[in-house]
Amino acid sequence: MLCALTMGLTSCEDVIDVELQKAPERLTVEASIDWEKGSSGSDQLIKLSKSSAYFDTSTNTSVSGASVMIRNNTNNAEFIFVDQNNGTYTTTGFVPILGQSYTLEIIYDGEVYTATETMVPVTDIIEVTQSTENGFNEDDIEINLVFQDPAEEENYYLFKFQEEGDLLPFLEDGDDEFINGNEIDWWYEKEEDDDTDEIEALVPGDVVFIDFYAISESYHNYIRILIEQNEGAGLFSATPVALKGNCLNTTNVENYAHGYFRLSQVVRTSYTVQ
Repeated sequence: MLCALTMGLTSCEDVIDVELQKAPERLTVEASIDWEKGSSGSDQLIKLSKSSAYFDTSTNTSVSGASVMIRNNTNNAEFIFVDQNNGTYTTTGFVPILGQSYTLEIIYDGEVYTATETMVPVTDIIEVTQSTENGFNEDDIEINLVFQDPAEEENYYLFKFQEEGDLLPFLEDGDDEFINGNEIDWWYEKEEDDDTDEIEALVPGDVVFIDFYAISESYHNYIRILIEQNEGAGLFSATPVALKGNCLNTTNVENYAHGYFRLSQVVRTSYTVQ
C-alpha cells in the first residue's frame, strides 16, 4: 500500500514548460547627472545597455559604440561622453549650472534618442540625529534628517538611505505640497524583511549613508511609480504598468528607450548610530 502511494506521488512530478511573452529589446539609459554640493560636478557617467528577457542571466547587455552628448540649452556648451567600451560613457569636463536646461542626445544603431531636463538646486541639511519617536516601532531607532524647505516654490525630493554592508539602498520620494516653507524632519527606520519576517533594526555602531536630492516634478512622478512597483503590489497599490522615461527616439517613435535623464544637485552625508 505504501509503495503504491509513493509511486503515485512520484508520477505527479511532471515538468511543465511555460512559454513567456518576450518584450521588444530596447535601449536602456541610466543618465543621472548628480552634482554633489561642494564639488565641481565635472566628473559624470552615463550607462547604456539593452533590455533582456527576465530570466536571461547569460547575455552581455552593455552597449558600446554609441555617441553620447549633453548640451546646455542656454549657452550651447556641449559635453562629449567618451565610450569606455563596457557600457559606460564618461566625461571629466561637465559644467553644471543651477536652473539651466540640458538636453541629452544619444545616437545608437542609426537612431537618435533625446531627453531634456533642468538642473535643480537642493537645500542644505541642517542636522542629522536619531530618535525612537517617529517610526513604526517605538523601540527601534530611526534616523532624522532635518532641512528647511524653500518657501514660495514647489519642491520635489528624493532620499536614498543605505546602511553600510547592505546590497541595495532604500529610496523615498517627497514633495512640499503640505509643508511648503517649513522646517522638515524626515525620518528613516529599517523596515521588516518580507522574506524572513524579521525586523533588522538599526543598532549602535551601524553607519547609514544618506543622499538627499532635489528633483524635477516630472522625475518625481516617474520615480514614485518605480518605487511603488519595486515594493510590490499591496491592497491599495496601483496596478503595475510599463513605465516610460523621458528618453524619446526621434528617429523611430515606437522604439523608445527605457530609463531616465535627470540632473540633480545632491547633499551626501553619513550618520553613525549611537
